[in-house]
Amino acid sequence: MPLTDATRRRPVRKFAALAACVLLAAGCAKAGTAGTSTGAGSGGGDKSPVKVGLVYSKTGPLAAYGKQYLEGFKAGLAYATKGTGAVDGHPVEVAEQDDAGDPAKAVSAAKDLIGKNYKILAGSTASGVALQVGPIAAQNKVLFISGPAAADKVTGLNKYTFRSGRQSYQDTRAAASFIGDAKGKKVTVLAQDNAFGQANVAAVKDVLGGEGATVDAVLAPPSATDLTPFATQAKDAKPDLLYVAWAGDTASALWTSLNQQDVFSATKVVTGLDVAASYPLFGPAAEKIDFLNHYFGGAAGTEAEKAMTDAVAQAGSKPDLFTPDGFTAAQMVVHALEANQGSDADTDALVKALEGWSFDGVKGKLTVRAEDHALLQPMFQVKLTGSGADAKPTAVRTLPADQVAPPVAKTAG
Repeated sequence: MPLTDATRRRPVRKFAALAACVLLAAGCAKAGTAGTSTGAGSGGGDKSPVKVGLVYSKTGPLAAYGKQYLEGFKAGLAYATKGTGAVDGHPVEVAEQDDAGDPAKAVSAAKDLIGKNYKILAGSTASGVALQVGPIAAQNKVLFISGPAAADKVTGLNKYTFRSGRQSYQDTRAAASFIGDAKGKKVTVLAQDNAFGQANVAAVKDVLGGEGATVDAVLAPPSATDLTPFATQAKDAKPDLLYVAWAGDTASALWTSLNQQDVFSATKVVTGLDVAASYPLFGPAAEKIDFLNHYFGGAAGTEAEKAMTDAVAQAGSKPDLFTPDGFTAAQMVVHALEANQGSDADTDALVKALEGWSFDGVKGKLTVRAEDHALLQPMFQVKLTGSGADAKPTAVRTLPADQVAPPVAKTAG
């Protein structure tokens, strides 16, 4: 689960949401949850387009996550507008900016879009990016909906920042569900030394440390490729629970190192179930690991999930870990616009429309908590059966939103 490196900046690529609906064919024509059937230019009055900027990892270490997010956003926009690509007759036009997981690139892209009068931004595959873009949005009074970025500090960052994915605290509460009474137990967090990893360490200390566990951490530099020393440190710590929080291209090397050091037979290992392509990496140890999970294809069985799956399939892909984050972001954008007759002119009104909103999402009932903009949502306990290319996830238990809800954060303003 979710960080950084820089690549060459790519030019902005715009696409009209209505054109995306044509590509998604039948998946777009299904009934949605918001929007109208009125096309652009009909019904009289000004029906100028509404511009939405997506700043996300098109390239870089988290490019696979960014691809899922984008596919979900396209599917969600079609679903939420009932296939029209418009809200109250205003076409929704989307511009993509590649931040490559680099906060500096993301800030530059955000400022560029804001300078072109974009009032709605979404994306942020990486936590470090979201924590930099959020303040820019607040300074310019722009609505910002962060995506897969999991750092808890994104919640309550400011009144203009929301999130369409889960946060580290929800991961941690899901992990805590595996060990029962934490009092007197030792927990080690194995993570990268970046915003995402540090957020996980803080969350584990807050949750399990607060319940009486002793919590320490083994942190690896994000650039590290030889991960054997860190796997060895984790084993030598002799924890009752090893919680692994990892993101990006070095996941394969990490699990190889843990297997080679026989960590799985030495302690109980809990980690987040990553993208489908990662399933074979666990090998024979897969069935020994307890997985907390944000989402995998087929986990929820909801109407929105079916619509997302159909639309993504029409585009030649499959839903994965962060596809719902894009889908949810699109639902939020459309709802905020719908509450304001398709206008993005009053950002405070867009914010007000989202605060406290409950809706049927891919994972089930989702709620934007009014106090701090946390996205309350269910999480999953998952087991992998089989190994290699035959590894398949199964949801063992759905954890209700209130069981994994983070504490209310004080909003900075």
